[in-house]
Amino acid sequence: QVQLVESGGGLVQAGGSLRLSCAASVRTFSTYAMGWFRQAPGKEREFAAGINRSGVTRYYADSVKGRFTISRDNAKNSVFLQMNSLKPEDTGVYYCAGGRILDRAAGLYDSWGQGTQVTVSS
Repeated sequence: QVQLVESGGGLVQAGGSLRLSCAASVRTFSTYAMGWFRQAPGKEREFAAGINRSGVTRYYADSVKGRFTISRDNAKNSVFLQMNSLKPEDTGVYYCAGGRILDRAAGLYDSWGQGTQVTVSS
């Protein structure tokens, strides 16, 4: 497993932007697919974006496609989520996750961060 620490959350007005970062404490970071998941109050955790080991393949949930961009820097053991044109429905706790394969299913990720709160006001 990998220790993951998210940062970059906060309060932003609708239409604004935030950039989330996730730092991994493992030397083999490049062998992990990475994902960002989010959980709104009273709702289940859902997939937002994912990126494969090399960074070539990226998946997005339909709800964030065209607004969010996932990227990674394997030299810095980090993955990022650039969030633009934020909407109130993007509000929630955002979690970074690491797994062996890129997938939209949370169950396939075995390492999770503690989460960072994103609040979008209308």
